[in-house]
Amino acid sequence: MEQQEYAVGATRVAVGRPDGRTGGAGRGAADAVLAVREADSSPGCSSDSPPDRDPAGADAAAELAPEDGADGPLATGEGLSPDPGLLRLAHWFAAAAPGTADDLCTASFGLYPARHLGAPAEPADPGVSWWHGPTAHGGVTVPRARDARTDGGLRRARRDDAALPVVRSGAKPGGPGRHRKPERVRALPGTPTEPQDRSGAELPAAERRIAARLLLARPLVTASGPHADGFPLIRRHRDWLTERFDTLLGYRLVVGPWHARLCKAGLGPGAARRLEHPVTSAPFTPAGYAQLALALALLVDAPEQLPYGRLLDAMRAAAPELAAEPADLTMALAALAAWQVLGDLPSDPADADFVLTVDRELARAVPAGPPALADDAADLIRRAAEAEPATAVRRLLAETPAVLAADLPEERRAWLHEHRLSGPAALAEFLGLEAELRAEGVALLDPAAELTDLALPGAGTLAQATLLLVERLVEEVRPLPGESTDGDVPIPDALIDGVLGDITDEYGLPARYLADRTALRRDALDLLHRLGLIAPTPRTTWLLRPPAARYAPAPDLHPTPSTGRHSRPAVPPPAAGEGRRA
Repeated sequence: MEQQEYAVGATRVAVGRPDGRTGGAGRGAADAVLAVREADSSPGCSSDSPPDRDPAGADAAAELAPEDGADGPLATGEGLSPDPGLLRLAHWFAAAAPGTADDLCTASFGLYPARHLGAPAEPADPGVSWWHGPTAHGGVTVPRARDARTDGGLRRARRDDAALPVVRSGAKPGGPGRHRKPERVRALPGTPTEPQDRSGAELPAAERRIAARLLLARPLVTASGPHADGFPLIRRHRDWLTERFDTLLGYRLVVGPWHARLCKAGLGPGAARRLEHPVTSAPFTPAGYAQLALALALLVDAPEQLPYGRLLDAMRAAAPELAAEPADLTMALAALAAWQVLGDLPSDPADADFVLTVDRELARAVPAGPPALADDAADLIRRAAEAEPATAVRRLLAETPAVLAADLPEERRAWLHEHRLSGPAALAEFLGLEAELRAEGVALLDPAAELTDLALPGAGTLAQATLLLVERLVEEVRPLPGESTDGDVPIPDALIDGVLGDITDEYGLPARYLADRTALRRDALDLLHRLGLIAPTPRTTWLLRPPAARYAPAPDLHPTPSTGRHSRPAVPPPAAGEGRRA
């Protein structure tokens, strides 16, 4: 399987943008941009074919550039009008519950990364259950000394460091960091190790896979962004990539001179995907999403140079009822800057005279869902995830950690059963993944831990504590031999608290969790939920899902009960014919 990392940024020029562009509003690529306002029923990349750009519109927008000083239109919202579809979307965000707002963002923007588990287990028969099959547990390592550990992870709370193991993160040093040097592409099995000529078959195949993985991880790639090194590969193979993404996943790929946009579909309700602040990783709130959609509604037709105060005035004028806290606005603008829709942001939020650089071309590339066709937020979430059974299942395989047959409607479950081998294999070949087939379903694994936004095992306190938590939960509650292995297993709340208490006693807690110990429980369960290893229930309890068993230390089906002071008492095994107590 090929692996590739991308360097950050691109060579900077003396004037203008890093890629040599002098501006962003309507620059080049008439065929690569979808005008939101011109196709309101199909904004962004949801249209079947992009409309022609209107040069007159660009000239009109240029006339709106500030030139009158403080007494002119730059001091007000005059001249900026919101896109109706995005304004409607902003109101839906504001009225949504937090989980629904996350699903609405996934459906309307489609800018979420793929999420896959790594650390493949030993091969096993496809009929083996995850509960009792091989595990991906990697054991532990011993640190050299206390001062040699710089990852900030867990350490047992005892003095003899050299004699004590710590949790192995399983991640590459520094994680899949953007500053790491690119790795050489591995030769495919059975091929020579000497460099292949570009005209040969191997190098183009490797380049296509690298480009496909990049697009699935980063649906919006620019020529001057952090993944600029991969952009030439996307342009070079855009015809092949366009055909494969459309055939396998029903995704539309738009490639222009300055950016590439993979238009992903929604994942339906309860997808556990959310937008986060690009620096602090704080999750977006419904108000933050509303500010994002509202700002975007104005930026799709904004001039290239836009005073910050003028944008704020236009937002207040367009939707005074959506006034939000400064933190929500700051979060929304940070996301737009991360997508390069906006250039630098003012260091002082009160600096109304700061001039924003707007890339209207990228602003129009962000929307993916058709809000004008939907009746409400729930309808948009449903519409964005609609697809024929084959496409719908392949999307889940490509985007989510694991696909369980029990979670699928009957038609999709039947397709997965019929194409149990060929369906995952086609995607695995396309994306450089490994298929793990079990009795309950299928997972496409990425041993490189690059095609994912969450990693387990991973570096840092939270990931290590979460790995310890799921290991011990599996040992405590997974079905024993002779018991049914169908479905999820309830996790008693007291068991979660007890296991986390034992972990705290053994390893201690970092400063950020000392003041609020419930935060560790919240964050660890959130990580497991987003990885699809646990699921919530209406009664605020949790269910352990079969793929969680792949993280068990070993397939010990008769475990010795934990002896930590927070652990629950040992329970005798049920007699033959008796059910297991929850």
